[in-house]
Amino acid sequence: MSRILDQRIFLLVTSFVISLQSTKVLSEWKKCGDWECEAAMSRVQATTDYVGPDCRYLNFKAGEEIIVYSKLSRKNENLWTGSKGKDFGYFPKDAVKVEEVFIAEEIEVLTKEADFLCLHGDKYTFE
Repeated sequence: MSRILDQRIFLLVTSFVISLQSTKVLSEWKKCGDWECEAAMSRVQATTDYVGPDCRYLNFKAGEEIIVYSKLSRKNENLWTGSKGKDFGYFPKDAVKVEEVFIAEEIEVLTKEADFLCLHGDKYTFE
């Protein structure tokens, strides 16, 4: 009986740690083209294939176009957010090259917890 209880506790702790990692705040600040971060900032092209570590990241292949909506700032300036078709997520800025800039003046705003949730289709995944 105690062995089963130990396994259940282990699974519970493992599940909790994984959920904390998937909702981890990547930065407290981001730069956007408007206060709501809804305006497209630029169009970029992937220079390499990229597969992110979890569902918050945008996966793509070299040559694909991505629309950028925000850029994390201060603590983690390497990650941008954007969309490719109906897929949306974070990706490293070093994996793309800027093709066209839509908004030159960036506004720095605080991130929200919702910025770091996984999106699956039209549903949020709360881990």
